[in-house]
Amino acid sequence: MRLKDFIENFALQFEETESSYFQADTKFKELKEWSSILALSIIAMVDEEYNVAIRGDDIKSSVTIEDLFKIVESKK
Repeated sequence: MRLKDFIENFALQFEETESSYFQADTKFKELKEWSSILALSIIAMVDEEYNVAIRGDDIKSSVTIEDLFKIVESKK
């Protein structure tokens, strides 16, 4: 699993935010488009793409995309 691929998959969940905006250090919960629905989309994407189950608490404890990536990676 590569961080670059994770960021691309993460960015695909957003409709309004430009994909080039997403970087490892992006504070995703500060994005205007962020919502609880997007959190569910991220949980589903991680399950589907990486076969890893994350919870809302994992998202809550993450500040950046890389933080979430590290959590997913640790559960593989």
